[in-house]
Amino acid sequence: MGNFTQHESLDLAGAVILRIHLDFGNHLDISRDYDTTATMSTAFVRRTTKILILNPNSSASMTNGVEEAIRGINLPLSTEIYTYTAPPASPASINDGDDVQQSADVVLRNLQETGILKEYDAVLVACYSVHPLVHLIQENWPHLAVTGIFEASIVTSLSLLPYQDNWGIVTTGKFWEKHLSDGVHHFVGSENSNSRFAGVETTGLNAGDFHGGVDPIVVRQKLCEATKRLLDRGVQAVVMGCAGMAGLEDIIRSVATEGRGEEAGKKLLVIDGVKAGVGLLEQMVRNKRMFQRS
Repeated sequence: MGNFTQHESLDLAGAVILRIHLDFGNHLDISRDYDTTATMSTAFVRRTTKILILNPNSSASMTNGVEEAIRGINLPLSTEIYTYTAPPASPASINDGDDVQQSADVVLRNLQETGILKEYDAVLVACYSVHPLVHLIQENWPHLAVTGIFEASIVTSLSLLPYQDNWGIVTTGKFWEKHLSDGVHHFVGSENSNSRFAGVETTGLNAGDFHGGVDPIVVRQKLCEATKRLLDRGVQAVVMGCAGMAGLEDIIRSVATEGRGEEAGKKLLVIDGVKAGVGLLEQMVRNKRMFQRS
């Protein structure tokens, strides 16, 4: 039986990369050709999955927050996570439709010029919106598994909730109420096909406010108020509708605990779209390999 040796390294974005090397020593019982005069051999035994988490705004602090959230996920050793922050020409905070489109234009041009996506198996667009980059990357790089944190959060909510329970979104500014509501209805097929969607509540903040732009006490207060309004609609799952909210699950859960009791607070699903997206992409990559011929 071989010995497993784990090596850890950091890429330039600070993401932890784990690799497993198998040392088979002198005992080689794998059926394949190898040099019988050598005392040891190596063999390809596992295919890694490389996921790029793409932040389409130019805020490095936003990317850092996403990285911290990712470090808390129990990932397979064969999964490597990388992060990308958009060039300075992209908005530092995406707060409306114009920002969404500008970020898509800047990032798409950068991806085409650098050719970096050929290095990856999957891409997660880390902007909680109906972001054009999801379909643009799907169209231009068809080898990739692609989703956005918005789409991943919907799939996760509907997958985890019992059929009779509903869910909703807590997000930033007023613009997102209609944008996200329309996006949910479009994603699930029609306005009437998903009565389980309880709607969107906003904090009045923007994405950058969650990372130093506003006093943390104010952030907590506004997030608690928006969460309470959503919980009053009877939801059993709260989706954090902004990548900048990464790491704030405990604030949302505390509101549920205060209003519904400790047991109900524990049972509430608090869904981080980044974490949901990583889990979904892992499965998408496996399924593409299973159901398509390379």
